[in-house]
Amino acid sequence: MIEKTKDKVLLILGWLVLLFFLSGRIEATEIIFQFKNPSFSGIGTSAHYLTIDEQESTRKLKIAEDIQSEIEEAARDADNTTLAKFVRNLESRIFSRLSQDLAESLFDDKGGSGGSIDLEGNTIDFLNTGTEIVLTILDVDGVTTEIRIPINSFGICADAPCVP
Repeated sequence: MIEKTKDKVLLILGWLVLLFFLSGRIEATEIIFQFKNPSFSGIGTSAHYLTIDEQESTRKLKIAEDIQSEIEEAARDADNTTLAKFVRNLESRIFSRLSQDLAESLFDDKGGSGGSIDLEGNTIDFLNTGTEIVLTILDVDGVTTEIRIPINSFGICADAPCVP
């Protein structure tokens, strides 16, 4: 029985020692609620607004760049179709032949003394005066360009007997 009382005393002493070490000075402060978001608290609001504005601007710029990139890609894809390549090649050959025929008629006695060509709204007038060839180009915007090519100089001949 002495052992039981001895165990009880030790148990009580253990609890008292534990309570002694656990019970220290308790300090507390007043709990104050504060918003973390600067929009509500007002602390650092201007920097917060600048950050939001920068994010919105960057996002809008990225969207605009993506749209422009897609438009350009669609235009490139449309330009690289077989039909588009064929049309460009055909136009190139037609313009080449047209310029060749124009040059031959300018420097050939059988071509006459002049003429006019309308090419997609641009007017090309040519005149062979016998001493020079005058090309007058009037473009769609109304700008006139005049080119004068002297005959019998620089190896350009309108007649067969010309020797460079």
